[in-house]
Amino acid sequence: MKTITVQTSAHAQMVDITRNVTEVLAEMGVEDGIVTIFTPHTTCGLTINENTDPHVTRDLLKQLDEMVPWRQPFYLHSEGNSAAHIKASMIGSSLTLIAEWGALRLGQWQGIYLCEFDGPRTRSVYVK
Repeated sequence: MKTITVQTSAHAQMVDITRNVTEVLAEMGVEDGIVTIFTPHTTCGLTINENTDPHVTRDLLKQLDEMVPWRQPFYLHSEGNSAAHIKASMIGSSLTLIAEWGALRLGQWQGIYLCEFDGPRTRSVYVK
C-alpha cells in the first residue's frame, strides 16, 4: 500500500489526483489487477468524473451546495460541518479501479478526484 498526500486550498474543491494514482501504480509495479483507493477522512470523498472541462467540477460543487447547504437550523453536530459529512457520505470514500498493461482503464474523459468539503486541509489517499 502507498499513501498519496493531497493539500487542498479551498473550503470546497475537487482535486484531480489521476496522475498521482498512476505514478503510485508505476512505483508499485502494478501491471494488471484491481486497484482500490480509499480516503480515511469523514469530510472528503473520492469520485470519477470528466477531467477535461473545469466547469464540470464547478457545477458538481455548486449542485452539492444546493442540495446540502452549509447551514441548516436542524444540524446538531457541534463542529459545525455537518454539510461536509453529508456530502462525503453521498460521494463515498473509496473507488475500485481496473489496471491493465500497467495503466488505469479509465474512459477517455475520466479523471479521479479527491472532493474536499471542509478545507483547506491535508488529506491522505491510500492506494492498494
